[in-house]
Amino acid sequence: MGLMRLSSLISILKCFSRFCSRKHHWDVPKGHLAVYVGEEQKRRFVIPISYLEQPLFQNLLSQSEEEFGFDHPMGGITLSCQEDLFNQLTTILHSL
Repeated sequence: MGLMRLSSLISILKCFSRFCSRKHHWDVPKGHLAVYVGEEQKRRFVIPISYLEQPLFQNLLSQSEEEFGFDHPMGGITLSCQEDLFNQLTTILHSL
């Protein structure tokens, strides 16, 4: 009985380690999404999905779609924006 329990525990740990090796799935809270911003080195931001309703953010998404399309190999949306401009945009959106 103990051997059976040990083998099931090992299989659970293997599944968990595979899940954890996926990039950042577990650290995006409900109601948020991950985006990547920057020119050369992309920095990851977690933002509220409420930003998707804002016209300023929708314009940024449209520009990013033209530049990157819908292929996002990093696991989040890649935005065509400099990091400092993105910070200014999120500050504005946060105050609305």
